[in-house]
Amino acid sequence: MAPSHVLKCCQKVLAWVPVAFIALVVAWSYYAYVVELCVFTISSTAEKVVYLVIFHLSFVMFVWSYGKTIFTSPASPSNEFCLSKADKEQYEKEERPESQQEILRRAAKDLPIYTTTASRAIRYCDRCQLIKPDRCHHCSACDICVLKMDHHCPWVNNCVGFSNYKFFLLFLMYSLLYCLFVAATVLQYFIKFWTNELPDTHAKFHVLFLFFVAAMFFISILSLFSYHCWLVGKNRSTIETFRAPTFRNGPDKNGFSLGCSKNLREVFGDEKKYWLLPIFTRFLQRILCLNVT
Repeated sequence: MAPSHVLKCCQKVLAWVPVAFIALVVAWSYYAYVVELCVFTISSTAEKVVYLVIFHLSFVMFVWSYGKTIFTSPASPSNEFCLSKADKEQYEKEERPESQQEILRRAAKDLPIYTTTASRAIRYCDRCQLIKPDRCHHCSACDICVLKMDHHCPWVNNCVGFSNYKFFLLFLMYSLLYCLFVAATVLQYFIKFWTNELPDTHAKFHVLFLFFVAAMFFISILSLFSYHCWLVGKNRSTIETFRAPTFRNGPDKNGFSLGCSKNLREVFGDEKKYWLLPIFTRFLQRILCLNVT
């Protein structure tokens, strides 16, 4: 038991390594941009003020959305999807899959469930001991069933799903804007570095690496953000892209699509003035009667 407990603790600690890496890169980029570039390199006061104001706006939105993605707990199914004590005991006693499915069908007959497994069976999680709602999947890393699970992201050490998908999208968008702004404003000083027009100080090395890091992250995040924008427009998750959900009439990859406009509202809510803010919209929560833990 002790070695197993130690192993789990090590795994939990190691899971935070990618988050710590991002935090260190962001902290260094803040220092390099604000201190080394704006304070020590840029001579124009007006240029400093404009750059610092825009930089801090993008920095705050980036950190805010990133933090919300990390620390928002995944949404789990409500208690109505759990088997009753009698049904659970009967389910565990049964050895035949057919009899177990009959118990699940009886328990799920009044639940708002429209998808099944590929073999047309009721989707049940033996680990969490509950009937899975539509679009719900068990995350082996978090060891819970996550509503509208998209994927488990190591860079935020959290599952991306119903409760934080909007935050994740905003995190990607503000990351792009942050990297684009940094790269665009550093470019002229990056060129001056190569033409030996910058003073020979340690600041020029921060400017050099700041441009490379911002450009590298911008290129890598752009493809991911574009992919998730496409998913939002189709109302699909990453899991559903690779394995289409099975309905009563068979698999249908567009089974949850309501049209582009309504698909956007499912993620961002009805109030457009809140779309660009990392604030959770509870529109769907009221409809689906979900518990956000």
